[in-house]
Amino acid sequence: MKDNRESADCCRELSEEYGLKEVHEANLKMLKEIDRICRKYGIRYGLDAGTLIGAVRHQGFIPWDDDADVAFTRENYEKFARVVRKELPAGMKFLEPSQLRGGEGFYDFTPRILYMNSRTHEDGPEMEYYEGRLNHLWVDLFIMDEQPECRIKAAWIKGLHTLIYGLAMGHRYKLDYSRYGALGKAAVAVLAGVGNKIPMRYIRRMQYSLAVRYHRGKSRFFYYSNYQPDFLYVTVERSWVEETVDLLFEDTVLMAPKGWEQVLNEVYEDYKTLPPKEKRVPSHSSTKIKVTG
Repeated sequence: MKDNRESADCCRELSEEYGLKEVHEANLKMLKEIDRICRKYGIRYGLDAGTLIGAVRHQGFIPWDDDADVAFTRENYEKFARVVRKELPAGMKFLEPSQLRGGEGFYDFTPRILYMNSRTHEDGPEMEYYEGRLNHLWVDLFIMDEQPECRIKAAWIKGLHTLIYGLAMGHRYKLDYSRYGALGKAAVAVLAGVGNKIPMRYIRRMQYSLAVRYHRGKSRFFYYSNYQPDFLYVTVERSWVEETVDLLFEDTVLMAPKGWEQVLNEVYEDYKTLPPKEKRVPSHSSTKIKVTG
């Protein structure tokens, strides 16, 4: 226990070094609220992505990470969504993708808990397009759905998710082609052009119908149906994620998938090794994050 406390203290000192002490405090408040609500209603969640790495490697936040991520199986997410609005304290809000621009805007398919007393980007046309809802610290809520055990069917499902995401991009504020090669740019332009002619509510319906298509309680595998396409490759086994364990996180304990090591090995090549120093930078904001409460 002493070693864990010393590691957590070291993590907090590094958070200050990277200028993220208040950011981590705000993210921790949101994580604690998610945890409180889930324990109250018997809902299971698991720390995910960089937040799970932080729990394992730092017993808290990765010192240079400026967001937080959790994941639910579909059943647990739907239980959470039914109760979260009445449970969240003042200053936090639950945002579903369907709430952007009256249901006709798209950023991604990820629900979030927002920390309203914060600002992560400069004001401008993009933030105005999203009605200021994306200009806050948040916790991403990822959803795991059953994946067909047949590899061909699984690849087909994930391919369809990628196409649907491309259609939805037609409802974004703007398209960023810088990350694509020539073929990718052409594909995104065509899909987004077609998607722009389809009401976003229909595209969301397609995404949801595809995500729950194989919910029969029989598959050994899950996938993250609302990840961005470049992370749709991730497949986890049911036994890794259906049960949870408590991991030390900062000054509390939070839930993590029972098979956290297998999950991290699946998602990352080497989660135990620190990245080069030049890559230890916050990655989710365009300005200095401001926390006002």
